[in-house]
Amino acid sequence: MDTRESQTPDEELQHLKEVSEPEDFANPEPDETQPEAREPSRGLTWVLPLVIVVAAAVIGFMLVMGISD
Repeated sequence: MDTRESQTPDEELQHLKEVSEPEDFANPEPDETQPEAREPSRGLTWVLPLVIVVAAAVIGFMLVMGISD
């Protein structure tokens, strides 16, 4: 059995207006329910450059050792 109340036509129209509202790209603001969206990213920002440097060093070492044979 459905216990929800039916929406009046005015309420339904208001709901459709709210849902079909385009996103405001000019003034983007983090959602209040997502506090992590307001915080700047920190932590593992150094991992990608480190992986790139290590991979380049390994490839360079393999090339140098392969050429010297």
